[in-house]
Amino acid sequence: MKYINATAILPDALIEELQKYIQAGYIYIPAKDKQHKSWGELSGYRKELKKRNTIIISEYKQGVSIEELADRYGLSIHAIRKIIYQK
Repeated sequence: MKYINATAILPDALIEELQKYIQAGYIYIPAKDKQHKSWGELSGYRKELKKRNTIIISEYKQGVSIEELADRYGLSIHAIRKIIYQK
């Protein structure tokens, strides 16, 4: 999420109204229900993790140990087990 200066996008009247409630602070404006994006959807990180996890599962099935996978991917043994045994 990036911050945008309100003066760049909002009309002066709305800024003055908001300043009655908060000044020099941050306001989080949530997306409408239909416009809400799930975690990682915008950045593509969710897809990257899915791809990585698929590779981890494949390597495990080919005989790579959980300990070696943890070292290779910089994850804990517990995290590797969660990836392998998900579903």
